[in-house]
Amino acid sequence: MNGLDLPLIWAGVIAGAVLLYVLLDGFDLGVGVLFPFAGSPAARDVMMDSIAPVWDGNETWLVLGGAGLMAAFPGAYAVVMPALYVPVLTMLMGLILRGVAFEFRLHGRRRSKALWTAAFAGGSLIATLAQGCVLGGFIQGIKVKDGAFAGGPFDWLTPYALTVAAGLVAGYALLGAAWIIWRAEDDLHRRARRWAWIAAIAAALLLAVVSVATLHVDPRAAARWGLAAGRIDVAALAPRLAIPGLGAAGFAVVAAGLARRAHAAPFAGAALVFLSGYLGLAASFFPYVVPYSLTFRQAASAENALALMLAVAGVLLPLILGYTVWVYWLFRGKVGADAGYH
Repeated sequence: MNGLDLPLIWAGVIAGAVLLYVLLDGFDLGVGVLFPFAGSPAARDVMMDSIAPVWDGNETWLVLGGAGLMAAFPGAYAVVMPALYVPVLTMLMGLILRGVAFEFRLHGRRRSKALWTAAFAGGSLIATLAQGCVLGGFIQGIKVKDGAFAGGPFDWLTPYALTVAAGLVAGYALLGAAWIIWRAEDDLHRRARRWAWIAAIAAALLLAVVSVATLHVDPRAAARWGLAAGRIDVAALAPRLAIPGLGAAGFAVVAAGLARRAHAAPFAGAALVFLSGYLGLAASFFPYVVPYSLTFRQAASAENALALMLAVAGVLLPLILGYTVWVYWLFRGKVGADAGYH
């Protein structure tokens, strides 16, 4: 594929897959996090019915992102995985637990159904916290020497990473509550509005704390935002102000949608908040795939391997996207107590 910047294309594919995973699996993880607050088994049934047709498909994007990183950027995979093995393994165990609980809850009797309800909520929370620790451990930096991980297995376990994890729980809860607002009716719909207000306030506060803390984690991140050494570089800062502005606009859309009792607007606003955070990460680290140690070009596979994988992805990605859009369209609309999955 002469003339194509294959490493850059693959960086975009993986970045897009991860963003789609965060937005799509984020809301169904958020539904699980909110499960204990539903108020009744019937309300929990509706919550589960609202994500039943899509939750397993949402995780396709995690597989694509992880497998794509391993195949397209093996140098980065070889550094990141040993550094974050513990939270990544914990995340996978949480996802497995919630997946098993999802199916077993359907057939459980009263006592076992309560057990699987707790397992679904617990697995969702564990997976979310672990993802937050992965993100926090990545942002704060990974010790690299001669192109290999040179730190310890618990370097990621810091107050900063735990704060990021708490922020992700709040963010996913906001996505989950906004999804329930969009899809549910009556009392559950009203409960979800209360959840969304609480989650939005918590997410905004934690996002602000994490944003400020990130500038102090590594001075190079602050320099990219024009805030190095206590000085403000207006030329560097000005174009990047659109990113937090997008996040503020997202929270404004959430608040306005909740105040006007809109149905889809809170979810759209929450998606804008996550997009803002994602763009903030790109502004802080691109072109590094291991912050300030390894760029995507340095970590990339050989051109012929990238070209072969891109040819395969060119066939599979449209099919996956088309199937995803079709499923969401097919199961659009409100979910009632007679949805039938439970």
